[in-house]
Amino acid sequence: MKRNLLLLLSLLAFLSCEEGPQKGSFAYDVDFLSTKKETIVLQENGGQSQVLVVPDYQGRVMTSTANGETGNSYGWLNYDLISSGEIQPQINAVGGEDRFWLGPEGGQYSIFFKAGDDFTFDNWQTPAAIDTETFQTVGHSQKEAVFEKQFKLTNYQNFTFDVKVNRKVEILDKAEVKSALGSFIPANLSYVGFATTNTITNVGETPWAKETGLLSIWILGMFKPSPQTNIIIPFKNELALNTAYFGEIGEDRLQTKDDLVFFSGDGKYRSKIGLPANNATGVLGSYDAAQNVLTIVQYSFTGDASYVNSLWEMQEAPYAGDAVNAYNDGPLDNGSQLGPFYELESSSPAKELKPGEQVTHIHKTFHFEGAKEGLDAICNQVFGIDIDQIKLD
Repeated sequence: MKRNLLLLLSLLAFLSCEEGPQKGSFAYDVDFLSTKKETIVLQENGGQSQVLVVPDYQGRVMTSTANGETGNSYGWLNYDLISSGEIQPQINAVGGEDRFWLGPEGGQYSIFFKAGDDFTFDNWQTPAAIDTETFQTVGHSQKEAVFEKQFKLTNYQNFTFDVKVNRKVEILDKAEVKSALGSFIPANLSYVGFATTNTITNVGETPWAKETGLLSIWILGMFKPSPQTNIIIPFKNELALNTAYFGEIGEDRLQTKDDLVFFSGDGKYRSKIGLPANNATGVLGSYDAAQNVLTIVQYSFTGDASYVNSLWEMQEAPYAGDAVNAYNDGPLDNGSQLGPFYELESSSPAKELKPGEQVTHIHKTFHFEGAKEGLDAICNQVFGIDIDQIKLD
């Protein structure tokens, strides 16, 4: 009997090895991406906290985990597009938890539309430098990876920007996570935290001015949705919530309670919201009640009022845009869908830069997974409510 049991256990172990990592785990995503692209894995906390970065995707953080190789992989990946190796004509949405973009997307200073074009989807084009081109790896270690890229961009006014991007991706240790959040980390929680420091420099000979258009750094994180995932955005002052991106959003998907905005992240209804600088507090997040995962995003915010406006229209106020956004994916009119996923986004202010001047934007992402008692402690410290209150009534 004992011998038979040993044989059975050996067979099960063999079959497990043959099957490989389970989809949804960090190890699965590392294996998948490493067969397609060069990958860099950053580690902390004895290997429990890990971050996966791909230089070919503009030094993008593709995913992370708080529980080592077998733990949940938090970033949304577009497996089909990555596997195909194809280059799509307008955007290559390969996914990732922290991707470098630039704004504005729409309006008279847009970098996504050519001069004179109507603001329609057919005319919309993501600049190659932030979509398909590789960022050069300057160096990397177990703790960080550093990238740079230099390119030209021409906006809707036919003004050409000479841009240099410097980007550092850094995994945070326990002390850095605690310091960033101003909170302890309960023993019954797993955690991972990482930061990207993003700088754009005017390396041309012409100043960047409001009259010809400005740029902003735009960081977007794509995450896996669920019917039990909701986004939370604190705000200050009188709320001027922007819901004009993709049409009306019902109360079953968007609610305001006291000084908090709650927004569905179920990946079933295409919608987007934004808060202007006057409402920004430097933090937002989401809670997946199915997986007991609390995600927190912090972004650098110093009170600047000038942010690019990305609405697809000629704008009366092109520098009164959003400092922070959240997007929920859903089916298009033709029934197709890119995701599903949801996004947590932040932007830098729009700065007039003389030759040699620069602007820097820092975007930090944290995941906590585990017992609700521990999540309550973090959630109360950051958002002032219990974890179960991150919901839509």
